[in-house]
Amino acid sequence: MHYAATSCNGCDIEVLAALTPLYDVERFGIINTGNPKHADILLITGSVNELNKDVVKNLYEQMPDPKAVIAIGACAMSGGIFAECYNVNRGIASQIPVDVYVPGCAVRPEALIDGVVQALGILEKKAESMKAKKESA
Repeated sequence: MHYAATSCNGCDIEVLAALTPLYDVERFGIINTGNPKHADILLITGSVNELNKDVVKNLYEQMPDPKAVIAIGACAMSGGIFAECYNVNRGIASQIPVDVYVPGCAVRPEALIDGVVQALGILEKKAESMKAKKESA
């Protein structure tokens, strides 16, 4: 699932580019969904501000475990060029845990796909950990 927080939308365009046949992120089994209850990876572009911080938390909490969060671009990582704005709470990690950081301004689709592949590996490890905890209980 992709959530576009406050930004210039450059990274959002690159997320859409990764879905096109040229880059074809779907070859890894990734399908973009609009429902957090069906998502296990949350892609976030842009910085968190006072208006969207509760939305970001709500989306994260609705996702089933195991889940992973990818902060895409400089704004999602640290607030980017908007970091000093009065209403910006810096990067996504100030609100929810982030598993993968994809740097750039704007992020290249190849870097985004690499971040998704890293998140898939993290998801697999989290699933194994959950399974081990369940079996030991």
